[in-house]
Parts: sequence; C-alpha cells; structure tokens
Amino acid sequence: MKKRITIIGGGFFGMYIAEFFAKQGHNVQLFEKESGFMSRASFNNQARVHNGYHYPRSILTALRSRISFPRFVDEFRDCVDSDFEKYYLISSKLGKVTANQFAKFCERIGASCEPAPSYLQKLTNPAMIDACFSVTEYAFDSWKLRDLMLDRLQASKVSYQNDMSVDRVRQHNNSLMVTVSNVKSGEATEIYADHVFNCTYSNINYMLANSSLEFIPLKHEMTEMCLVDVPDELKRVGLTVMCGPFFSVMPFPSAGLHSFSHVRYTPHYEWFDRDREAYIDNHKKIANDEKNSAWNYMKKDAIRYLPILEECQYKRSLWEVKTLLPRSESDDSRPILFRAHHGLRGFHCIMGGKIDNVYDAIEAIVTQKILD
Repeated sequence: MKKRITIIGGGFFGMYIAEFFAKQGHNVQLFEKESGFMSRASFNNQARVHNGYHYPRSILTALRSRISFPRFVDEFRDCVDSDFEKYYLISSKLGKVTANQFAKFCERIGASCEPAPSYLQKLTNPAMIDACFSVTEYAFDSWKLRDLMLDRLQASKVSYQNDMSVDRVRQHNNSLMVTVSNVKSGEATEIYADHVFNCTYSNINYMLANSSLEFIPLKHEMTEMCLVDVPDELKRVGLTVMCGPFFSVMPFPSAGLHSFSHVRYTPHYEWFDRDREAYIDNHKKIANDEKNSAWNYMKKDAIRYLPILEECQYKRSLWEVKTLLPRSESDDSRPILFRAHHGLRGFHCIMGGKIDNVYDAIEAIVTQKILD
C-alpha cells in the first residue's frame, strides 16, 4: 500500500532513502534544515570511498566496505575520482598493526595490496615508515554527488524543501503528527505521516529530546578537516599512515585540494548524548563554539614521516561534529545505527559512519519489512 513517508535530513543518507521509497511508489517528503543539501557531514569529511583498508581491527567493517565499494563506484561513477595513486604506509612507531599483519589482512578481505613504487618510498623517513603499499581506493566529489541526487529526487517525484526544521513527532491515531518549522520565518506547520525516518546524523537526538523519547547513546567529536595545497609530487596521490595516531592526506575533489586529517588532532574535544541528561544541540554548538586550528600540530607531526609535507600550503578548515556509536571506540568499527519504531510506531532512526553505509541501511529497511 502507498505510504506517507517523511524523511528528516537532506544529507546523502536522507536523499538516498527518500529516493528509495519514492521509487517504490510511496508519497515521500524530505526536509532539510540547511539552505542546501549535503552541506554538513556529507560534505565536511574526507571524501574517501572506502575499500576496506582502513579497518584492520574490524574485519566485519572491512568486508562490508569491500562489498559496497564496487557498488558505489558503479552507481556514482561520474562523482568518483579514481585518477590518483593511493598508498597505505605502515609505521611501527605507536602503530597497532605491522606491515606483515596489514598485508595478511588485505589478503584476508580480498583487497589488492602491492609494494609501493620506489619514488614513493624515497619520500618517506625510513626511520619512521616500515613499509609502503599501493592499494585501490577512491574519493568522491560531494557537489557532483549532491547535484546527481537532486536530479534523482526530481525524477522519482520526491517532495523536498530546504530551510525546514522538523522539531517534534507524536502519535496521532494510527499515524504520526510531525511538527515542521521554517528556520527563517519561524512559522510552524503540522503534517501527518505513516512513517518518519530520522537521518540527521549528529543531531539525531534533537527530535528525541523535543518528542520526550529515549535518547540514543552517542559520542560526538568537534572535528577539523584541513584543506591544503600539496606539492607537485603529491598532486595525484593519496596517503594514509596507519594504524595508530597518524594521518591521511587525500584528494578532495569538491575543492581541487587535499584533505589533511590526523587521528590525534582532528578531534578537538568530545561530549556524549546520554538519556536523562540535558540535550546539547550540536548544530548550535558548532555554530557558536570558538575554533582554533590544529594545523600546525598536524603538519609538525606528519613531516616526521614524510618530510615533503612541509611544503603543504594550508587553505582553510572544515569543521563538523563527528558522531560515533560508543562501541566503535574499542575496535574502530563503523556499523550503521538502525532503530526501527523508536519510541513510536513508525518512527525510525538511521545513522551511518561512512557514505557507503547507505547500502547497509537500505538492506536493514528491506530485511525488517518495517513498512508492512
């Protein structure tokens, strides 16, 4: 039967799930609080299309990435940048995996992994880097992906609006009543839905707080992703040193620069959502908190491993709240969060830790048959 479905959050997850339901013939409304789609976590990230390499301590996450990688690349080929060389570098200094362990891990998950060419190895500090591997991993262009998804929403006849905050949901007979307000005018309206999908990532508990529903335990980090211009030798190169308190330098196609992130310095501080504690509005927090770049610390540490990174030119930083499930702290896993009928029949909360998690979210929706 045709259902009335409301999607909250116009990031990649919200857009993809909205299209999924619309193509099934349902009446879908998508609301985004910001003035543009995919303007928060879907843009302010490393833009990495994972292929499993990043998760040697979570085989399940690595295998899920291996499955999703070719599917994402095929579906969004015009939004994917594959025209660069990608290398993973292993350091025994504070590292959690050895070169031999990393090679065996890649073999176990079926991911290509070859010794890096000599020119790359010559750029490293041999006292800090034990091995360099050439791998297959890509980046995505957030703006191209956004424009493609907008075209797909229009083609599938999803009704979508910007500058709309979905503030509250409550039961109303056999359906849900949803309160929606215009962030510019403040005017509020109420609509009815058979199902509501909360895809607001770091702000997922905002609706729960306003609706007097139980919080979902989440950890949040204020993160800084630096955008830099790299030296010519690295223009078409992506580098990740792992696994430990290291760094990544990846092409960032949306800006024609490289992203520069550091496990130690990208997260500036953290806080938690816990039930029966006062809710912290993450969108207000990121807008109001003072931000001081850690770029100099990132670079100072990174040049110990690759001296050529001294030539990087800092351009600007992307600030965003990164949200994790507490259990991800122990093994670096990135499972999806899927809470069907959370507190109310027909109200569902979905969150992913990386962009290709969207396929796991769709699988969970289909498997659980929540529209039945």
